[in-house]
Amino acid sequence: MSALIRQIHRWLSILFTAGVVGYMIVMTQGQPPYWVGLFALVPLILLLVSGLYMFVLPYVAKGRARRRVEG
Repeated sequence: MSALIRQIHRWLSILFTAGVVGYMIVMTQGQPPYWVGLFALVPLILLLVSGLYMFVLPYVAKGRARRRVEG
């Protein structure tokens, strides 16, 4: 499961970068519509969720290992 989350996180970072670049290109044409900004915002929110999961994962694993030793 952790490997899958890491792979998804990598692909989301590519989508986020493409969304930001696309938004910058559209900005050169004038004021873009509101929905164009969502192309960068949606992957960013998903990156936040997957990044927080990967951040917390080592602490959860430590807690589980500690419970096994004590129990």
